[in-house]
Amino acid sequence: MPASSSLRRAFAVLAALPLLILAACGYGSQADDTASAQKVAAGAEKIDGLDSVKIGYFANLTHGTALVGVNKGFFQKALGATQAKYQSFNAGPSEIEALNSGSIDIGWIGPSPAINGYTRAEGKNLRIIGGSASGGVKLVVNPDRITSLKDVKGKRIATPQLGNTQDVAFLNWVAEQGWKVDAESGKGDVSVVRTDNKVTPDAYRSGSIDGAWVPEPTASKLVAEGAKVLLDEATLWPDGKFVITNIIVRQDFLEEHPEAVEAVLKASVETNKWINADPEAAKAAANAQLKADSGKELPAEVLDPAWTSIRFTDDPLAATLDTEARHAVEAGLLEDPLLKGIYDLTLLNKVLAAEGESTVDDAGLGAE
Repeated sequence: MPASSSLRRAFAVLAALPLLILAACGYGSQADDTASAQKVAAGAEKIDGLDSVKIGYFANLTHGTALVGVNKGFFQKALGATQAKYQSFNAGPSEIEALNSGSIDIGWIGPSPAINGYTRAEGKNLRIIGGSASGGVKLVVNPDRITSLKDVKGKRIATPQLGNTQDVAFLNWVAEQGWKVDAESGKGDVSVVRTDNKVTPDAYRSGSIDGAWVPEPTASKLVAEGAKVLLDEATLWPDGKFVITNIIVRQDFLEEHPEAVEAVLKASVETNKWINADPEAAKAAANAQLKADSGKELPAEVLDPAWTSIRFTDDPLAATLDTEARHAVEAGLLEDPLLKGIYDLTLLNKVLAAEGESTVDDAGLGAE
């Protein structure tokens, strides 16, 4: 099937998701506004006259920078008297839709939704302005059915969604083994079963899947059900680093309110520094925010291994996003995207330089 046809169908699937979510509960769920409960420092002023900055993220450990930053009040502190307002999302397409509509200004999101959102809008809606997390993706399997990598052939392996970051990564790995799979249907030498992360543990317990290529904490939830880690995706990347979460912003908001964007980036850098300096306290803060947002916290047997497999970083690891886009093209899920301009790391590098930290690179994909 031509790549353009696959692209249209993949995008049709992605585009349908936000409509379903919108019909059910709006763009996203209002997050528990932990930061707003803290008093604004005496004499604090609004940034650029803004009453609020609207921030989106997933209630997921791979969005740990946002979870901790909200819970510990880093964003509110950086924004002064401008209120930080939060929305949590369950899927990338719905967050992109919220960004496009102006319902959020800044968001934490995975690389595939960022690429898809940027290309669908012909480069006119968003910029990636910073990094957040690397790693935290594993191939976990039923040890009674799969004991080696070659045993994956002929089995049923779950990924979260057609064309999502983990789906593309698994399809690329399958191709590297010399196996054939139709990207759209998931049929071939391996059966790729697109299953929402929320129900993947149930699918594993029922025996309807033999394993899953999934992000944390889903991978550790499956391990708690008796699955074994067969492959950590980090081992497939140089230095074990690959982007799993980025920070994006509306282009018009970036142009009109750079001081507010810089404040959020400063808070993100400060949050990551705090996370890496005290990972145990950060893990507890992230879990507390998960409970506030979703009503459930993660048990220690899931939280502990999941947290240790994620690296929190200010570097957006731009070269790996470019590689992930190429993998999607090779899988037939994406036409060769024009990604030039997807990054604007000017403000992030300004913040990093002021903190005495090394600046980061956009891999030649920066805005002019």
